Amino acid sequence: MKLLVFLFALSASLYAADKPNIIVVVADDLGYADVLFNQLHPKEITTPHLDSLAKQSVICRQGYVSGHVCSPTRAGLMTGRYQQKLGLYTGGEAGSGLLMSETIFPQYLKPAGYTTAQFGKWHLGPDPAWSPALRGFDEVFGFLGRGAHDYFKLDDPEDPIYRGTKVVQEKGYLTDRLGEETAAFISRNKSKPFFAYLAFNAVHAPLQAPDDEIAKFNTGNKDRDTLLAMGKRLDDAMGKIIATLKSEGVWENTLLFFISDNGGPLAQNADNTPLRGGKHTDYEGGIRVPFLVCWPAQLKPGEHLSPVISLDILPTALAAAGVTADQSFDGQNILPFLRGDTTPPPRDLFWCSGSDEGWWAVRSGDWKLVGEKGQLSLFDLSKDVSESTNLATQMPDKVAELTKRHDAWLADMAKPVKAGEKRYDMAVKEGTTPTKPKKMTKEEKQKARDMERAKKRQSPSPNATPEVPKS
Repeated sequence: MKLLVFLFALSASLYAADKPNIIVVVADDLGYADVLFNQLHPKEITTPHLDSLAKQSVICRQGYVSGHVCSPTRAGLMTGRYQQKLGLYTGGEAGSGLLMSETIFPQYLKPAGYTTAQFGKWHLGPDPAWSPALRGFDEVFGFLGRGAHDYFKLDDPEDPIYRGTKVVQEKGYLTDRLGEETAAFISRNKSKPFFAYLAFNAVHAPLQAPDDEIAKFNTGNKDRDTLLAMGKRLDDAMGKIIATLKSEGVWENTLLFFISDNGGPLAQNADNTPLRGGKHTDYEGGIRVPFLVCWPAQLKPGEHLSPVISLDILPTALAAAGVTADQSFDGQNILPFLRGDTTPPPRDLFWCSGSDEGWWAVRSGDWKLVGEKGQLSLFDLSKDVSESTNLATQMPDKVAELTKRHDAWLADMAKPVKAGEKRYDMAVKEGTTPTKPKKMTKEEKQKARDMERAKKRQSPSPNATPEVPKS
């Protein structure tokens, strides 16, 4: 009997040893060029730990997210499906709650022997009823509410920090604390497969960083200096996590993803060079993000130049863990492409923020069609990644083709859970063109200001560099 128990334990240990640890890191509002591994970064950028990670990763140069603001991207990431299938088109809709019936990362991975944890920003439900601790995560350290949190005030009963489902009184700088908690989780679970979802709220507003960190930058713009200091502190937290993975002997067999949840907000002085626009838009600057995939034991460092999207992360992680899902995904397992085993097949990518916001887009091959309310813009991204030349009037047949593709995709999506139609032109046809609300919330007012400032800055320079060079 003892021999059988020993053999069973040994078998379980060997089974677990084959499974990689999995870490998904999401930065918040990080500018496309505000990292050193974008070779067009401005001179003031200091992200050495992320740059070191990039040199050990596959850099996905055409990495996208499924939303141009925080919570829609997170809903798509957690489910591996377009969030519009659940009627989540806007930040307000997704932030109000991802259905508890939806299966997400820990519910797939725990039955396969993984210990799971969530750190940082959740933004998929505003109160404890939507807590990630109720969705399969073994450990939780972070905040609920909406998208922002004070970086220094970690004991605010109006905007609490939770450990599991309990409110805790914390001290320190929030970005540092998230890095420390993640590193401690790694150390505690080094002997068994683990999954960690780390969602920094950096570099999302409010612009706050330690004074000594801000003093290291002198761009002439105090807000920009603060943003860079926040990015530097995020980079330091990543350095701590990577050092812990290496010191605990689990680095080689850890699959790590790093992305931003959307493009950098221009109103907050983010730099998305060479891309047009930023957060709140479906131009490249709003949806193309820094995107790294690192698995030292399996992936050779380099670049991947075909489009990938945040929806791919869940099916890729499950494939690496040997987990078979009982439902289909809109994302796909990209490991064969990153390994170079096979060439990625053609795929179309879609975006839509509903009729009230008015943005939608489709990318098919190198062609991209962008809708901003009643205006359509067509771009050839192989020649014009800065989206500076609108070819819509010159190529009406291509516009019609891409619109038809978006129509077919949208037909499979649910109606928005709150209000409006799926797409702006549908509201116009129905005679329900969105009208300006009589009274805007504080969050809506800030968003409106951000969008207005972004529009003023999103027209690309005629001298914009056409593409990010290879490293």
